[in-house]
Amino acid sequence: MGSRYGGLKQVDPVGPSGEAILDYSVFDAVRAGFGKVVFIIRHDFEAEFKEKVGKKYEGMIPVDYCYQDINDLPAPYTVPAGRTKPWGTGHATRAARGIVKEPFAVINADDFYGRDAFERLAKFLSEAPCDDTKLHFAMVGYRLELTLSENGSVARGICNVSPEGDLLGVTEMTKLVKAGDMAENREDEANPVKVPLDARVSMNLWGFTPGLFTELEERFPKWLAVNGQKEKSEWYIPFVVDELIKEGRADCKVLPTESSWFGVTYREDKPFVMAEIAKLVSAGAYPGKLF
Repeated sequence: MGSRYGGLKQVDPVGPSGEAILDYSVFDAVRAGFGKVVFIIRHDFEAEFKEKVGKKYEGMIPVDYCYQDINDLPAPYTVPAGRTKPWGTGHATRAARGIVKEPFAVINADDFYGRDAFERLAKFLSEAPCDDTKLHFAMVGYRLELTLSENGSVARGICNVSPEGDLLGVTEMTKLVKAGDMAENREDEANPVKVPLDARVSMNLWGFTPGLFTELEERFPKWLAVNGQKEKSEWYIPFVVDELIKEGRADCKVLPTESSWFGVTYREDKPFVMAEIAKLVSAGAYPGKLF
């Protein structure tokens, strides 16, 4: 919704020829070998999104749509009075349960991930073993210090990674800011939590197999039983992955990347994003006009 940004940031131009950040993600995904794009959107901006975004990819890659609807809840749950906020990234991913049948990546539409990140994830997904006893996932891990905003706090999933590169757990922190040679999570202003700047974080660039949808369907009612009546509670993808790992139902490789990451959490972030993309275009990493 872009509540902090003040507009539909997924279609806001940042590239030299009017490209949105999402265009660079699709471009990188296609050249990494992904074969289809599914946009998870809301019905109230469907027409604008299809005209300004989806139409650009006709003839380049198959495109499909699904819809995150706040009322898309398992019985017997209903939306509590007064709630208007969507249910989070776990719920959004669940919206694709009837469309996606193959190994897939999940991304945020307003984050720039970089070519290397998509190539690492495509390689993992193409080689992921078939295993009836355990799910095998992956997550691209960025250095925390390269994902903070100068214009306000950000939400990040802080990763606990084993020496072998396996994700051991994710701690979701929603108010991270840079504070000297550390970062701080200021959800509790009186007792901020310090986090090393070199911590690996999830930027919601995940690699999953379709077995995830079975787990989402099983776990969402359990989450709603505890959180469904809270006005602003959100069900994040890392919550689900964290549970699966701790239960031994899945493992998740952390694929470290030094790719440039940047996003437009705040409107004040846009000039920086435009300047960084211009540098990449000048260096030949992207053409001046993507499509």
